[in-house]
Amino acid sequence: MEEEKFADFSALLCKWYAIHKRDLPWRGVKNPYYVWLSEIILQQTRVIQGLPYYLNFVTQFPTVADLANAPEEKVLKVWQGLGYYSRAKNLQHAAQYITRELGGVFPTTYEGLLSLKGVGDYTASAVASICYNAPKAVVDGNVYRVLSRIFDIEIPINTTEGVKYFRELAYHLLDKDRAGEYNQAIMEFGALQCKPQSPDCKGCVMNEKCLAYHKDKVDKLPVKLPKVKITHRYFHYCVISDTRGYTLMERRGEKDIWQGLYQFPLLETTGDLSEADVYVLLKEKYPKAVDIALQPKAFLHKLTHQHLHISFWKIELAEVLAQGIPPTELEKYPMPVVIQKYINKDK
Repeated sequence: MEEEKFADFSALLCKWYAIHKRDLPWRGVKNPYYVWLSEIILQQTRVIQGLPYYLNFVTQFPTVADLANAPEEKVLKVWQGLGYYSRAKNLQHAAQYITRELGGVFPTTYEGLLSLKGVGDYTASAVASICYNAPKAVVDGNVYRVLSRIFDIEIPINTTEGVKYFRELAYHLLDKDRAGEYNQAIMEFGALQCKPQSPDCKGCVMNEKCLAYHKDKVDKLPVKLPKVKITHRYFHYCVISDTRGYTLMERRGEKDIWQGLYQFPLLETTGDLSEADVYVLLKEKYPKAVDIALQPKAFLHKLTHQHLHISFWKIELAEVLAQGIPPTELEKYPMPVVIQKYINKDK
């Protein structure tokens, strides 16, 4: 393997890490709850965005037991804005399992960590190595990028072959005596030095060894096969207002985006209908409405495999809603960030 030429790879990384690592609140404490939480938050979120959520989360739920016993709606509300809400639900499910089935004792092995809902190879390897120095190599987006560039690997990272190859290479390079430090070093190196766009290759500690740098291939690696087809969905939210100014909210069901979050009543159409066509549908849905008006601002909300075309309609009713919610109480409900933005627009 090419990596055999670079016997000092891990030493260089760890030396770089000692100088350049960021001062983050979950580092150095070896608290598995904090490390686990940070890894889950940062799976789909950059540190600069995720850090305030992490700090708020540990304030609201300082222990695994606090998270386990909290109302789900409170957990989702604290998570609101991070997206991928199944992560929050899995966190609480795992916390309940630890509290109720494991007697409050956090798993101390890679295999035990894998038993937690929402924990896969990457998270289990990260927590096991960082907290218990288990010889498990992490492989995330940063690691794929660093290894593919330094060793000029063109195997697509989102294929079965690629996953297997990079996992084996990562383990081969792992400093088994200081696995936690090494794993944090390579992830930090990818985040700060070997960045996706315009990395500072000339000032990089690895530039003498980096094959992609010498072959002028840095911007071509890692290789990733094209994404799956994007699905377009059309959401028309009905902002109901009764004679008191109260509105309605409904809870989203399972097996779709934003599970368990609250939203205004939704009309979803299969295509991009005209304003007149949507008006007709809303008039049929709310025959007692005295006024139906499209709001001027629309949103395009991009998810991994879906683009949501979102519009808001104000619908006034000449009646009192039995389940109406005062506008001042809307903040209590966990909701998709796009709805929160709409509510905040007039503040």
